[in-house]
Amino acid sequence: MPSFIDRLIGKQPKSADLAKDRLKLVLVNDRTDLTQINLEHLKDDIIRVISKHVEIDPAAVCISVAQDGREQRLVANIPLKPVTRKKRNRARA
Repeated sequence: MPSFIDRLIGKQPKSADLAKDRLKLVLVNDRTDLTQINLEHLKDDIIRVISKHVEIDPAAVCISVAQDGREQRLVANIPLKPVTRKKRNRARA
């Protein structure tokens, strides 16, 4: 997968690298039997549950299935929104 820096400076990935990444994705999906629709439902569920506990940016959430050798992993990249702390107005007696 092209890195953020490569995309930022406009460096285009080679078509062979893109084809290899697509093939990996197809193989992972075949082995896990997880369709794109199921992955989207899973993403929605994860967003709903995590949002109950912390404030996140739902539009920036990325859920994917990755392969590490013969092992598949569910990878979640969930950006948290910064916490703004309220200043306490302390009254002095």
